[in-house]
Amino acid sequence: MNVGMLWYDNDPRTALTMKVNRAVDYYRQKYGCNPDTCLVHPSMLGEGPDLMDGREGKVIVRPNRSVLPGHLWIGIEDKN
Repeated sequence: MNVGMLWYDNDPRTALTMKVNRAVDYYRQKYGCNPDTCLVHPSMLGEGPDLMDGREGKVIVRPNRSVLPGHLWIGIEDKN
């Protein structure tokens, strides 16, 4: 994913699922399409990728060390 939206939510009381859903809602409202990928720092995610219901579709959440803790890099996966 080369292009996306950076979302920040460092509230430790909010579950990752809620953070992703908020980011998906905002992304959909701002860009008019549904994201399918969300990259997060490995410390925010358990073991391996996770598939979450992004309200209007499925969003795969994957760990990526280049994303800072508390941030979500959300967008549409490149289809090469």
